[in-house]
Amino acid sequence: LFPDCSFTCHYRCRALVRLDCSGPPGASDEDDGNEQVLEKDTNVDEPSEWEKTELDQTQVEQRIKEYNSQINSNLFMSLNKDGSYTGFIKVQLKLVRPVSVPATKRGPALQAGRPHTQGVKRRTSFYLPKGTVKHLHILSHTRASEVIDALLRKFTVVDNPRKFALFERSEKDDQVYLRKLGDEEQPLRLRLLAGPSEKVLSFVLKENETGEVNWDAFTLPELHNFLRILQREEEEHVRRLRHRYARCRQKMQEAL
Repeated sequence: LFPDCSFTCHYRCRALVRLDCSGPPGASDEDDGNEQVLEKDTNVDEPSEWEKTELDQTQVEQRIKEYNSQINSNLFMSLNKDGSYTGFIKVQLKLVRPVSVPATKRGPALQAGRPHTQGVKRRTSFYLPKGTVKHLHILSHTRASEVIDALLRKFTVVDNPRKFALFERSEKDDQVYLRKLGDEEQPLRLRLLAGPSEKVLSFVLKENETGEVNWDAFTLPELHNFLRILQREEEEHVRRLRHRYARCRQKMQEAL
């Protein structure tokens, strides 16, 4: 566990991790709290204003020209001969639970002239760094479910894709709105209709809340691992609370 950014990794992997942990502890505490207050979830059954908009081929071509003229990077959209178009979307990963990736445990070295034993496939879990962002190059007809699959492949995550959901995030009147996208919705189409502004529209990958967890479906080692993770989360939460109250106490004492 890195002390400042709270990034958790395997102790053997610590030397391989390169993170900017120079920020002071607790610097992000207030941001977390503020965003939780501002965010408001909306239902997937409530279509956004972008989803209701229909464009013909001429309008699509005009929108692409307008979009490309407004961006300050080379992440342009391109119109294809068949009427479809390609472009980039940026997805922020805001996962609060650890993800599973494949790990290979190598067998012992040569013993009594025997060759190396084959690797034993297993899984290991870790937390993705906070604020992880990934750009994806997709087609206009690429569905939200396919975007989730592509993201999991990029990070070699082996968890079931149904555990995750893609959200549309927008800011309006100092309020942040989150809407869960349906599996068949097309993120690049939404990106084109909304324009390049991240405040108007951005994409977030989060856990797909599907109700109560069936703990009986997990094995004993998995349950023990979950308990260790919960203990670390509790300790970190207590540390942040103590830091916040200590900061308030200090301000009061300075005022006195």
